[in-house]
Amino acid sequence: MSPSATCEGLGHVRYLPLRYDGANSQASALKLITTLIPEWSGADSSIEFIRFTDGITNTLLKAVNRRPGPTKAQVDKEAVLLRAYGSGTDILIDREREVSNHELLMKNGLAPELLARFENGMLYRFIPGTPAQMQDLKDPAILKAIARRLAEWHATVPCIFGQPPVHGKQNGMRNGFQNGYGDNEVERTIRNAAPGKPFPNLWTTMQKWIFALPTGTEEERSRQALLQREVEELIEKLSQRPGLGHNGLVFAHCDLLCANVIMHREEDKTATVSFIDYEYATPSPAAFDVANHFAEWAGYDCDYAAVPTVSQRREFIHEYIGTYIQLLPEEERRQLDAAEEERKLMEEVDVFRGVPGFYWGIWSSIQATISDIDFDYATYSELRLGEYWACKAEQDGSRAAQGLQMPLREETWSRDEPSRNGTAGA
Repeated sequence: MSPSATCEGLGHVRYLPLRYDGANSQASALKLITTLIPEWSGADSSIEFIRFTDGITNTLLKAVNRRPGPTKAQVDKEAVLLRAYGSGTDILIDREREVSNHELLMKNGLAPELLARFENGMLYRFIPGTPAQMQDLKDPAILKAIARRLAEWHATVPCIFGQPPVHGKQNGMRNGFQNGYGDNEVERTIRNAAPGKPFPNLWTTMQKWIFALPTGTEEERSRQALLQREVEELIEKLSQRPGLGHNGLVFAHCDLLCANVIMHREEDKTATVSFIDYEYATPSPAAFDVANHFAEWAGYDCDYAAVPTVSQRREFIHEYIGTYIQLLPEEERRQLDAAEEERKLMEEVDVFRGVPGFYWGIWSSIQATISDIDFDYATYSELRLGEYWACKAEQDGSRAAQGLQMPLREETWSRDEPSRNGTAGA
């Protein structure tokens, strides 16, 4: 249902041989913008940079030219976003692939124009709208708009498959992370993380990240070994499950937190949204992408009372499946029963509900060692991994067998009624 593609025909974005310097933000950003748009160097230009602070990985600046004449809407239409990559994040993210993702989405009308790349970031057209806040995700109009847009991604954008990394160093991995593995063995383990699935995918990403965990102490090595056993168990249980898309994979965003959702509300019109930031996008089970979005309802503060209840998830999935099926070719559409697909996706999302905690728990463990952003990644890692352990204990019955109280996230997730601030059930 979701076609596949290679990177052929992509990779034609302009490159600027310049670098953004966080210690000299104004001057380096100005040099990038005026090199991209030389006419903004004119005497009547008044370039201003607006810093967005919602992310915990990259630096994001909005560049506007407040020269005399244009209206606010016209200024916003010309605005450019400058995104500089976080320190050391090449360990986590394949930046060449990110650009290919952006170009692919542009071709499908699902991403803003990518204007240029530079040494440690990219410049792209600003999308007018309002970034969503946590409370917006449960607004019925926005909930449905996100479901429709995510279904459009999954049903229409082809998955890009490519070649595995040549060797660890060229893929941003650091010396010493292998913990006794040779480069070739690391490559084979990553490439074959989910046998039969094209490379890369959600599972190969998690395997790559586990190899990038710090291993300088005995405690760190034991932790890596534990997480390695867990990822192997997850892959064995989940990677071969049937699902939407070709070979059970769709082109997934994999980072659909509120800050990456741009809301568009016009009077007397149905609300719509756009998605931004495609650095983690990769072929993935649709159920993971949906479950990950639901996990993000809790926000960076991990407010587990805010995760969606059964009725909220049902409402989202009803809208998602209705849109997904309508976007398929007629022959495929006739083969699907909407009610049955809704039932299956509800079940799959429930099965996958702990995986986002595992995914971001590994990610934040690495960030704790490389990032210069003022965020407590180590604590965040423990919170996110705690979601995974709690879900596992619920699914295998060990929590109930020990007579322990159900954790708040699991309790809220299992509630089959509207939340205290929430939407009505479907």
